[in-house]
Amino acid sequence: MRVLSAGDVRRVVPMGVAIEAVREAFRELAAGNFVLPPRQIFGDGAVLVMSAYHSPTGTAVVKKVGIALDQVPAIRATVIWTGRGEQLVAEGSSITTLRTGAVVGVATELLAPADASRLTVIGSGAQAPDQVRAVLAVRPIADVTVAGRSGARAGALARELADEFPDVRFTSSTDVDASVAEANVICCATSSRTPLFDVEVLPETVHVNAIGAFRPTMRELPRELLAEATTVLVDQREAALEESGEIIDAVESGTLTTADLLELGPALSNPPAATGRTVFKSVGVGCQDWAIAAALAATIAALTDS
Repeated sequence: MRVLSAGDVRRVVPMGVAIEAVREAFRELAAGNFVLPPRQIFGDGAVLVMSAYHSPTGTAVVKKVGIALDQVPAIRATVIWTGRGEQLVAEGSSITTLRTGAVVGVATELLAPADASRLTVIGSGAQAPDQVRAVLAVRPIADVTVAGRSGARAGALARELADEFPDVRFTSSTDVDASVAEANVICCATSSRTPLFDVEVLPETVHVNAIGAFRPTMRELPRELLAEATTVLVDQREAALEESGEIIDAVESGTLTTADLLELGPALSNPPAATGRTVFKSVGVGCQDWAIAAALAATIAALTDS
């Protein structure tokens, strides 16, 4: 059994590799090659257990997540990957932020304007850095604004990312409306229970990713955006209808029907029109964790053999 730290995860699976791995996992999901049991939720989302089994390879992953929004870090997790004759145990928070960033990279590449140069990320917590890394991996972003309630935290994250990406201009703000007004891509990574902005402040052409609201009581996106979006993409329809506050609200209010929700896997083979305002909503599914763990296992096996 191999035990991997967060640093090991980062060294072995850079963002570009993670995006490719997650993209292929969603193709496999669309092909029916995964068994994804419903996630187990305890204590109103305080503890989650997710699993995925990949039938063609006979490999599986199980992740246990503890969430405490009043702590730093808010997410603590452990991932166990089982292959044929081998097992990995890895620090799971790094895998969670990496795979969540990676799926946003896949969706952004699918839906955002090809020449998108301005990114706004709303939120300055643990998920935010990988949101930025993923979008920068797939679009020619020149300007990034980190927007959040705490100017100090937003500024600190902007400076940290500026050191990592010296060719990109980073700024911070506490004014969300002003920060999204000229963005080409927006990433929402908060635990908000109310929409972060009004639809009227958005550009006519913009792609919005929302990954922070993972409980039915949470909402990052306004209902009106979902009503007028040319595409509402979700990682998995069943999961979104069970866990996404904004999707549940939109369907229950009649703003959307379940048929309006396009799943990521099929969309990779039949891309939707990427025009106007587009939305990607992710609550996370087990095949994403499997993708990162499988990439870890494959790379380590290759290094061991060499």
